[in-house]
Amino acid sequence: MDALAGLLDGVRARGAFVLRMQLDPPWSMRIRDEAPLTLICQTAGRAVIVGDASGMTWLGPGDVAVTRGTEHYTFADDPATTPSVVIHPGQRCTTLAGADLRFEFSLGVRTWGNAAAGASQSVVCAYEGRSAVSARLLDALPDVLVVRGTDWDSPLVDLLATEAGNDGPGQEAYLDRLLDLLLMAVLRSWFAQAGNAPAWWRAEQDPVVGPALRLIHHNPAHPWTVANLAAAVGCSRAVFARRFTEQVGEPPIAFLTGWRLALAADLLAGSRATVAAVAREVGYSTPFALSSAFKRAYGISPNAHRALAG
Repeated sequence: MDALAGLLDGVRARGAFVLRMQLDPPWSMRIRDEAPLTLICQTAGRAVIVGDASGMTWLGPGDVAVTRGTEHYTFADDPATTPSVVIHPGQRCTTLAGADLRFEFSLGVRTWGNAAAGASQSVVCAYEGRSAVSARLLDALPDVLVVRGTDWDSPLVDLLATEAGNDGPGQEAYLDRLLDLLLMAVLRSWFAQAGNAPAWWRAEQDPVVGPALRLIHHNPAHPWTVANLAAAVGCSRAVFARRFTEQVGEPPIAFLTGWRLALAADLLAGSRATVAAVAREVGYSTPFALSSAFKRAYGISPNAHRALAG
């Protein structure tokens, strides 16, 4: 497992959806769904995202925006257009007064809007799960990021737009896989641009630190120490510890602890496994040891965390 895999595991916990939007101006919608991660793929015409804090971001054909759900925003044909639709958590769609619009703008399979061949066309995809594992990656992203159509060459947007309107066998699973591929391609393209990649992303490409990170990600329950990690990647203990800290931004054992506790938090929230079973799975010898570390990191006990997650 790497950072992208962890992100997908976490935000997919409650599913994802794909919807084609076909709209003629004027149109404007207020987005209050608070989805941790949303992709807006502009396939025809222009549109604008106006964030409460992030400001104005115009999209043209081929552009893909990723929003983090950290703020509410307006998605419209023009920033001056007054919103007439509100998107709530769970993708519930209403008027400003709260009247249900679930079927009002249906244009067919996964297609929504006010025009069968709208001047502005988008594919909007949202991941709705929340995860401690995915936090490291989400925290590295701005409220809104954009990969311009002129900056990359990928068939995935057009393929997703086409397949979103189909309803064949296994279509939901097929769309899920396409969406995951698109998200990974967009993030890789954006991180490749100068100044965008966080330190830990660059560290995964390091010939010494990268293999150590993969060992930690894939084997969290192993009794890792600085010495045996260094030996596993063919490096001296001192050199490895210094290089890991410089590349990742924290010492190896601090990173390992954070990864184990994030995995534990997601397991507690998403399964019925006992605290003892979770402790064993993430590398703690006893439930007491996990509970003590968990409370230091999150401020509550594992059982309280599970209760809050519902």
